[in-house]
Amino acid sequence: MPIRRTAVLTVLLTLAAPALAQDRGTLHPKPLPPLANPDDPSTPAKALFGRATTPAALPPQAIGGYARGCVAGAEALPIDGDTWQVMRLSRNRNWGHPRLVAFLEKIAAEAPRRAGWPGLLVGDMSQPRGGPMLTGHASHQLGLDADIWLTPMPDRRLTRAEREEMSATNVVRSDRRDIDPSVWRPEHLRLIKMVSREPEVARIFVNPAIKLALCREAGSDRSWLTKVRPIYGHNYHFHIRLDCPAGDAACHNQDPPPSGDGCGPELDYWFSDAILNPKPRPPGKPRPPMTLAGLPDACRTVLKAR
Repeated sequence: MPIRRTAVLTVLLTLAAPALAQDRGTLHPKPLPPLANPDDPSTPAKALFGRATTPAALPPQAIGGYARGCVAGAEALPIDGDTWQVMRLSRNRNWGHPRLVAFLEKIAAEAPRRAGWPGLLVGDMSQPRGGPMLTGHASHQLGLDADIWLTPMPDRRLTRAEREEMSATNVVRSDRRDIDPSVWRPEHLRLIKMVSREPEVARIFVNPAIKLALCREAGSDRSWLTKVRPIYGHNYHFHIRLDCPAGDAACHNQDPPPSGDGCGPELDYWFSDAILNPKPRPPGKPRPPMTLAGLPDACRTVLKAR
């Protein structure tokens, strides 16, 4: 598929992401009702993985691809640390491969000194066993992705109600063509730059307006910009993606990002009228949901494990 057509489709698929990312949680989460026939081959995989509330007691392993996989032996990021707090606790999405959990704890500890950022507000990571989610994400399936809010952590512990109901900071201007200077700070650049320079980071996804600001403000040190990729829907948070852990042979990395800083014509494209204001298209036939058969065979073992 031509690159530009792929980009248009990506935009159409992700325009709703900001609303999903900022959907409120609940103070009184209720378990999902049991499935009448969970072994039916037509059962959507998201309905199965969305009901797994604990990790698979297996050796840690990321299995498959970022948008078609699962994770064994996941760990939970503790909901509170000295320099981080987990948001939207009712979603139970603060799980990840142990490598991701260790990475988040490390960058959270370093952010105050290296970026002037007081601490991280951590959004969605993965479900306890990874896999497709019922709402909000196509990726985040391997336990190697995490959303970091563009709101600095306050100097107090947020209440449970605040963690479920408060919104992150939208740093993008209402016309979507640049950042909002009333909320964008140099610390945003320093934090994203700090994270992108970590060797295990494969990509960081940001709104195109944020990428534009980073390109403009980066100065002469631009090598880190390669990993920062524009995609709509990331105006409240940035998305960290780690590469596959060494030794996880069943984990599939993406191809490396294109060379260069990504600040040329390829970025201009995201601000074209065809992308910012796409013409309405007739609704197509909805795709059938992914089933367990569409995931690696090992994900069946992960799902069934005690």
